[in-house]
Amino acid sequence: MSKNIQLANAFKAACMGELEALKPGNVHIFADGHGMTVQDFMLSAEAASSMIAQPYLNLGERILKSVQATQNAVNCNTNLGIILLCAPLIQAALLDGEADFLTKLNVVLTSTTVEDAEYTFAAIRLAKPSGLGASTQQDVSQTATETLKNAMQIAAPRDLVARQYANHFADIIVAVAHYRRLLVLWQRPAWATTAVHLHFMAQFLDSHVVRKYGEIIAKMVQAEAAAHEADFLKAYNPKTFQTPLLQFDAVLKKRGLNPGTSADMTVTVLLMAQLAS
Repeated sequence: MSKNIQLANAFKAACMGELEALKPGNVHIFADGHGMTVQDFMLSAEAASSMIAQPYLNLGERILKSVQATQNAVNCNTNLGIILLCAPLIQAALLDGEADFLTKLNVVLTSTTVEDAEYTFAAIRLAKPSGLGASTQQDVSQTATETLKNAMQIAAPRDLVARQYANHFADIIVAVAHYRRLLVLWQRPAWATTAVHLHFMAQFLDSHVVRKYGEIIAKMVQAEAAAHEADFLKAYNPKTFQTPLLQFDAVLKKRGLNPGTSADMTVTVLLMAQLAS
């Protein structure tokens, strides 16, 4: 099997693994939400995987073509954040050489171009994420004048996805270690994935919630998630905490609160856990 097919399959596996986990406020096999279904995300994963691991693409092209494929499949923004985060990982895995994965990822992030930024801005415009707003620097509605890495550094203080480009995926790397510890402890990938999602919800203000509802609401969601995470991590058998998490999930969805960035970060953890093993 060729490397690009292996990587496409790894990407799909990460997307499917995230859907199989109970992630409060997001779409998963236990419950749809926010006008989207599990099927929408499955179709999106299949569509994006057809482009995200194609060889000979630069990073920006990889992002844009994956978003275009998704839009053609479902005509809505199901996975922009996932693509923005996973494309650099795929780009790194496609690099030749004996260097380890994180070294290759650093090469990808430090060698982005203005062209990469232009393609990425086009992808964001196409996906039309809700609550995007405007920026005084490197606004995606304008022509890029900085490299993708520099543009992401400018956005990093207000956006968790951009922050990963700026800090070389440090938050993802920490969460991969967290995931692996819980996988050993529980021997249940889906529950370890739930723990990762709660980790991101508790540790960071979810960028999607902030954009749509503001920091006050985002801080409230963060505090609620932190309380659930603390109880969940005490569980000898995580399934015993399924009911409280389902109740939290239903409450968030009733309030229209979708911690989508936390879900995007969770997919990225599952992909990096495969690629950096």
